[in-house]
Amino acid sequence: MSFTSKAGIPADHHHQLKIGLASYTLRKYSLDEVIEISQRLDLKNVAFKSFHLPYESSAEELYQITSKVKARGLNLYGGGVIYLKTKEDVETYFNYAKKAGLKMIIGAPNHDLLPLIEKKVKETDIVLAIHNHGPEDDIFPSPASVYAKIKNLDKRIGLCIDVGHTFRLKQDPAEEIKKFKDRLYDVHLKDVTAQEADAKTLEIGRGKMNIPSILQALKDIKYEGIVGLEYEKDGDHAIYGLAESVGYVRGVLKMLG
Repeated sequence: MSFTSKAGIPADHHHQLKIGLASYTLRKYSLDEVIEISQRLDLKNVAFKSFHLPYESSAEELYQITSKVKARGLNLYGGGVIYLKTKEDVETYFNYAKKAGLKMIIGAPNHDLLPLIEKKVKETDIVLAIHNHGPEDDIFPSPASVYAKIKNLDKRIGLCIDVGHTFRLKQDPAEEIKKFKDRLYDVHLKDVTAQEADAKTLEIGRGKMNIPSILQALKDIKYEGIVGLEYEKDGDHAIYGLAESVGYVRGVLKMLG
């Protein structure tokens, strides 16, 4: 049965997306600056790269960082992208995530480590969202390459679809989102200059990607995860491009209803 709102719009169209921040965007900024910028832009959900949640931190240091983030009203839902190349990496980074209280690792593991990762996921209840890295990546270039390897593994192993890298593979990110919706746990949203392998990133809305179709696809599948904005251009002054990107995405969401 399909429900409609008083305005006559199908209720499904009111599904709200949660916009957040992948902190690689602000890699040249301090932890305190990242917190301040996130608050000013009303980005409540953040995933921290190691610049802001260092791997070598003690349990006490991780607690201090995560407590500061929480006290400022932010949800530190995940960490990454974290590269898992050895068995030691798996142990180290799952322990790191557990000590930091992270619910998700956004990761890039080698294929042969997936059985061990499945074991760690069961032990810790920490979700692993595998990030695709596009044409240059021999391990997981596309969402389909991730899904093929994890579809029979524990349900807590899924995808982080990077729409920019997917687009550079000459694929339609909106269609890939729909195909793999059952295991889609994180999204990195960016824009790029062309649908070519050597395309560059830029402010969201200025590139060649159909951002409205991507956001609509996420609404259509009732995506419950975070849409992490990742602005990679101009690291030293990223706040300006990030603010423009946030404004564009919010404008599109308002247009989509």
